[in-house]
Parts: sequence; C-alpha cells; structure tokens
Amino acid sequence: MKMNLLCLILLFLMLLSSVWAVMTRTLLKAAIGLALASAVLTVLMFLLGAPMAAVFELSVCAGLITVVFVSTISLTKPISEKAEEEREREHLKFSWILPLILLAIGLALKFVPFAFDFNLPPAALNNDFRSVLWNTRLLDILGQITIILAGVFGVIILFKEKKENER
Repeated sequence: MKMNLLCLILLFLMLLSSVWAVMTRTLLKAAIGLALASAVLTVLMFLLGAPMAAVFELSVCAGLITVVFVSTISLTKPISEKAEEEREREHLKFSWILPLILLAIGLALKFVPFAFDFNLPPAALNNDFRSVLWNTRLLDILGQITIILAGVFGVIILFKEKKENER
C-alpha cells in the first residue's frame, strides 16, 4: 500500500512538473521543468525495478538533454515584446485543440477494447548487463541515440544560423 501511494505521489509530481514545463513562458524554466519531470521518472523507474532504464533516463534525458537545451537557450537572442505577443496569439489560436485530442484519446482508451500483447523477455535468465542491453534492449538504445542526435543536430543548426546572421 505504501509503495502504491509513493508511486502515485511521484506520478503527480511528474505531471505537475510536465505541465509547468509546457505552460511556463520562459524557455529556461521549461527546460528545468522537463529535467525535473525526468528526474522524478528516474526515481519511479528505480522503485518499479527498472534500474537500467532509470540510469539511462537520468543520464540522457535529465542530464544530457537538459544541458543541450540550456546551452541552446543561452545561445539564442531574446525576441522583441511585440514578436512575443504575436507568437502567443498564434499559439492561443490552436490551444483548444489539445484538450479535445486528449479527450478523444481518453474516450478511445475507455470504450474501445485494446489487446496489447507485450512480449517482455524473462527477467532472471541472464543478469549480465551487456547481454541484456545489446540483446534484448536494442530498440531502447536506438531510441536514445536518435534523441541524442536530434539534440546535437538542433544545436549545430542553431550555430549555423547564428553564424549566418552575424555576417
């Protein structure tokens, strides 16, 4: 019972920090909110018995991606107040769509029977980290590599655009 309550509290904290990251007006606070959500998710993964996933979550998402976001934010120049107001008006035009999409997905999950068939590998066959990582969790590693490369390419494009604007 205590474990379930702790998991619910952590899920609530993760939800709060995620909503804060989405709703805040400054990019730096949004990056910090995402890092906080990732750190809470890491604790939750450890509690649920997935230490390898937790280590990757902490190192890549809470660590590396946050550093990439903060360094990218520090390299960008702030926009004018008028441009920010225009951007906010454009954003608010479509803000009503997200709750409708979430409601539709929630109703679909509630009323449409889904048969998810997850074939998880047996947990205690081989405890060697390398074997588990490269033989049964290869898709996770490819996802992590994709996320890292997307962040790196985003920073490279930002540097390229900044250099072109300085000329």
